[in-house]
Amino acid sequence: MNRQDPILELQQIFKDYPLRKPHPFAAPRSVKALTGVSLSIARGETLALVGESGCGKSTLGKCVVGLQGISDGAIRFDGIRIDGLGRGRRQAYNKQVQMIFQDPLSSLNPRKRIGDALAEPVRNYRPQLTSVQVAEEVQRLLTLVRMPVDSAGRWPHEFSGGQAQRIAMARALASKPDLIVCDEATSALDVSIKAQIVNLLKELQAELNLALLFISHDLGIVRSIAHRVAVMYRGTIVEQGTGDEVFHSPQHPYSQALLSAVLPLRPGARRTHARLEGEVPSTTADLAGCPFESRCPKRFDACSAARPPLIRLDERSDQSAACFLHGH
Repeated sequence: MNRQDPILELQQIFKDYPLRKPHPFAAPRSVKALTGVSLSIARGETLALVGESGCGKSTLGKCVVGLQGISDGAIRFDGIRIDGLGRGRRQAYNKQVQMIFQDPLSSLNPRKRIGDALAEPVRNYRPQLTSVQVAEEVQRLLTLVRMPVDSAGRWPHEFSGGQAQRIAMARALASKPDLIVCDEATSALDVSIKAQIVNLLKELQAELNLALLFISHDLGIVRSIAHRVAVMYRGTIVEQGTGDEVFHSPQHPYSQALLSAVLPLRPGARRTHARLEGEVPSTTADLAGCPFESRCPKRFDACSAARPPLIRLDERSDQSAACFLHGH
């Protein structure tokens, strides 16, 4: 992986949802779902996005694939800015970036056999193919996700959750994408099936040189698949680093609390539990300081006065944290 040549770059992404005014003279208010998110992903790399429910992970994923627009910032894919693209360029981008959702059946029409469901995106993205070639491509996609080719003649309700997720993966691969956003793609599956899906994603990534944005609250799964990890809190990135750096030595107080529930990586290491007290700040509030300040056990005066930047902690590593404990 070449970290100097990212396939996806997000620069200071903001996403606001305007709220309805209670009366005409009320000041405008909005839910601040994303507040200045910056990150990048290289070809063949898995970047995991972790954090509590409601932190903005899924919103960011939907902005990346174009299901939602951004309020401010820039999204670049392969060096080309894609936010605000015209319809033709947007269709080309949609071919390169696909999404796998938590509920695989939600992306499958219950009235269509699996073969027809897979043939549809194949025809959409490659209209020059003949009917025979489309059928061959459907078989190739099923084989790619380790499903029997006779699955093409069956209905979505005939498959287990793990099998349905494999079919959803095949559908996402139909356009031959460069990047796949996995939004809680394993969270509804049994533990053993989760491991199978994660292993399949790894195999597909190695075979196709896919970039993966892996959104999950399951830290055990994240630890097994991620090359790098970004920790989100209240719509912003508070820490980034390689999987080893973040799991072995989290540097932001929120990361430390979030990861304290995960079993230690080193045999015999003590397992600590960092308790979080206080309330999560309202997403409608304009915060002058650190978004984690109200719950942080290590806060001091500077934390409420200004928002700490995400700074690199060591020139020899990729780890960075947004905390005044580092470099203040």
